[in-house]
Amino acid sequence: MPKFKGVDYFNIESLLSEEEIMIRNSVREFVSEEVIPIIEKYNRESKFPLELVPKMAELGLLGTNLPQKYGCAELNNVAYGLVMQELERGDSGIRSFVSVQSALVMYPIFTFGSEEQKEKWLPLLAKGEKVGCFGLTEPDFGSNPGGMVTKAEKVDGGFKLNGAKMWITNGTIADVAVVWAKLDGIVRGFLVEKGFKGFTAPEMKGKHSLRASVTSELVFDNVFVPEENLLPKTEGLKNALMCLNQARYGIAWGVVGAMMACYEAALNYAKSRVQFSKPIAAYQMTQEKLVYILTEITKAQLLNLQLGRMKDNKTLRHTQVSMAKRNNCEKALEVARISREILGANGILDEYPVMRHSMNLESVKTYEGTHEMHTLIIGEDITGYSAFE
Repeated sequence: MPKFKGVDYFNIESLLSEEEIMIRNSVREFVSEEVIPIIEKYNRESKFPLELVPKMAELGLLGTNLPQKYGCAELNNVAYGLVMQELERGDSGIRSFVSVQSALVMYPIFTFGSEEQKEKWLPLLAKGEKVGCFGLTEPDFGSNPGGMVTKAEKVDGGFKLNGAKMWITNGTIADVAVVWAKLDGIVRGFLVEKGFKGFTAPEMKGKHSLRASVTSELVFDNVFVPEENLLPKTEGLKNALMCLNQARYGIAWGVVGAMMACYEAALNYAKSRVQFSKPIAAYQMTQEKLVYILTEITKAQLLNLQLGRMKDNKTLRHTQVSMAKRNNCEKALEVARISREILGANGILDEYPVMRHSMNLESVKTYEGTHEMHTLIIGEDITGYSAFE
């Protein structure tokens, strides 16, 4: 398999540090050697390749931007974004695993947990010895998480949890779930461990998208959660939304990797596929499609780089993350579809990565805030009027 060189029409690499380039290249190599050769098999079988977890942990990809004190790499947010980009070139399910482990499990424990919770969980999660999941979305409350009905009740020595969560990445394989529930009407975070009585996490089957990823329900039937498993610094829905903002940041970067994979497949195919005595790359309509794809990749890359620099210098606003997530996911799905058109009938075969990315991106566009919700988040920011209700 030829070495993947990346897609960089505007020499954006010149804006990266040596460390950022080194990290990107190491993950790029990992994806080429370890992910791409096996991912179609796992996609067909609708399974997650668990054997990749210790390898990703060894590379320092879990909790990349968290402190070394807890066994993490403590890289900057641009480097973290580049990790997400390269992983999603392999598959959205692989990036989702790392994104959930890092942004939705390790981040809330680091940000809202006690020192004891951090010291117990973060090193284990960073090493991949424990897997986590994030329980916010409910069967009847997707875009409106504040409507959640999962409740916690104070009892001797801890809390009783009742309710259900849905569409939870890693749920069935998780050792710990960061679960959001209402305690006396206020949303709080709890660490619910595998094996707690009354806690089950059945896997959701029959997906056409994110097939190489575990998606689950979480069910809580009078689950006793000890006092020390309450995330003490959580005090409302805003804390859960802070976690989602971390995940959205990673998604904005990640989908560029899927775009690059589709572009590479479409460009190579167009150069080699001969119709009417010349390669289809020589025809104006195909060139227009390829130029459009390359332009959208370049715009998304520039958006991400500035997003990451603002995150690192602490000037980033959540509405800017919404713009990047909204734009990049929409364009990535469009790029996948146009790439499939270039490949013609061959585009639906898993000999090529394009259809798999296209199916995955249908989910990626929807999760961590739908396109419509991000539109309204930005709309409220620029007009001053909330259109949510």
